[in-house]
Amino acid sequence: MPSHTPATTPRSRHDEAAYDSRRLRQYLAGEARADGVTRRRLLALLAATAAATTLPRAAQARASASATPATAGSPIVKPLPPEWFVQRGTNAETRWEALRGTGHHTPNELFFVRNHTTTPVLEAADWRLRLWGDGLRGGRGEDRPVEFGYDDLRALPAVTRTAFVECAGNGRSHYTTQQGETVSGTPWTLGAIGVARWRGVRLADVLHRAGLTRYAVDVQPRGLDAEYLSGGESLGRVRRPLPVAKAMDDVLLAYEMNGEPLPADHGHPVRVLVPSWVGIASVKWVGDIEVSARPLYSPWNTTFYRLFGSAHPEGGSAPIGRQTTKSAFELASGATFTAGEGRVLHGRSWSGAGGIVRVDVSTDGGSSWRPARLHDRPRPDTWTRWSLPWRPDTPGPTHLLARATDSAGRTQPVTSVPNTQGYLFDAVVRHPVTVL
Repeated sequence: MPSHTPATTPRSRHDEAAYDSRRLRQYLAGEARADGVTRRRLLALLAATAAATTLPRAAQARASASATPATAGSPIVKPLPPEWFVQRGTNAETRWEALRGTGHHTPNELFFVRNHTTTPVLEAADWRLRLWGDGLRGGRGEDRPVEFGYDDLRALPAVTRTAFVECAGNGRSHYTTQQGETVSGTPWTLGAIGVARWRGVRLADVLHRAGLTRYAVDVQPRGLDAEYLSGGESLGRVRRPLPVAKAMDDVLLAYEMNGEPLPADHGHPVRVLVPSWVGIASVKWVGDIEVSARPLYSPWNTTFYRLFGSAHPEGGSAPIGRQTTKSAFELASGATFTAGEGRVLHGRSWSGAGGIVRVDVSTDGGSSWRPARLHDRPRPDTWTRWSLPWRPDTPGPTHLLARATDSAGRTQPVTSVPNTQGYLFDAVVRHPVTVL
């Protein structure tokens, strides 16, 4: 089995960029494989990752199964009452005001939904997880995989972990509304995140049982949802490689969510959970995992989930991994308050780099700031709830702002470095309210 040292485990965005640069060089040397990705795009990516390692420090820091939908014509299975969700095509964004008073974990019925296509409805009894590839003993091809059934997984030692899942594009709309930048993609505000208590088995345990060899470098889960079409072209089912060091670290194959079997919209029967990374890494409805002795590429770490634009290297950045730092009020946009009447503001802050150690709140559009009271101890992979009393005195419109600092020393900036696909927004969000 492979040994794991801090030097090979991608713990920071800089380390991950260096890792991807090495993988691309292996591709050009004929030691890597790209599935559905052109050599020209990979050459551009190599140039980008090489440039990324020389960026100034500040820029780096910001820088198959049968499946049918349960309801004909609906891409999402669970009810989506408008007081809880904003529907966005195949997706559903949680309204922050609906989270008020729900506790640390997001109830399953309130958890946001991010789908590329339509939620498949799969039976646990029929489900199989297939592991294959030349990174396993015997160099197993796709036609002779190692298989695990649902009961096989549940018979393995179980692990429970609290962690957020967050879309890489969460906050995307604020690039336009606050910064005047044109970006593409679903116009999420801040509701494409949820925290749950996940239960499952360590991916490392499954890989060991499948016969992981010391030659394995990449692990690529693939979902059982329908093939994704982009520009009239099928890109296949959603899949995205992980370095084997990450796969052997803290990644779960989860089968429960908040004490219940995974709901259909959240990956039933089994999903991947990659703590603190962008949500695309936590593949839902996982059906097979390729374990490769060569670096792997898919459209989801070449065309998508990289940073493009004038502030980034020509040809795009390295594939994105960890999430940024954000804060949100448990309050509707445009909420009203009564002058002279005391209220308590509530919110949550989170980061992909560590726990939240401080939150400052402004009730006057950023002119002055006060520290909020934190209701959770700083923990990685999840959010911290906070509150601040406020007695507004002056009638009229204003903005509430919350600014978080994490245990890695990152504080939310005033503006976020833009990119054309609107990923990783991390700036302080201006939350409009009116005092009557």
